[in-house]
This record gives sequence, structure tokens and C-alpha cells, in this order.
Amino acid sequence: MTEIIGWASSLILLLTLIRQVYKQWKDGKTEGVSSLLFIGQLLASIGFTIYSYLVGNWVFTITNGILTINNLIGIGLYFYFSRKNGDK
Repeated sequence: MTEIIGWASSLILLLTLIRQVYKQWKDGKTEGVSSLLFIGQLLASIGFTIYSYLVGNWVFTITNGILTINNLIGIGLYFYFSRKNGDK
């Protein structure tokens, strides 16, 4: 039962954060998006991925690994659209 709760919670978190990156990509804007948010999330996700792996928790290892990829995409989109749109 605890695995089901962990996987369900991970799915909700992933869908929420992936949706944000998708919206940013679809809109082609950086308005209202903080680069520091993505950078902070990236650093935390990398740390949590390593930690989760070391303690053998696969729910969090996989979830944080996917979050790391999502954050890299979010950072890439942020800087791409910032340059494209001439944001400062």
C-alpha cells in the first residue's frame, strides 16, 4: 500500500510540474517564470536523486530523475524564449 501512495503522489507531482514546462513551451514566453525556480529545483532534484538512489528508494529515485530532466528542459526553454523575445 505504501508503494501505491508513493507512486500516486509522484505521478501527481510530475504531471503538475511537466504541465508547467509544457505551458511555457506552448506559450513561447518566460513571463511569470523564474529562472531561479528551475535552477533551484534542478539542484534539489539532483541531490534528491542521488540520495534516493543511495538509500534504495526507487519511487523517489525515478521521480527525482524525471524531475531533473524536466528542470533541464524548463531551464533550456526559459533561456531560449528569453533570447528569442528579447527579455532581460
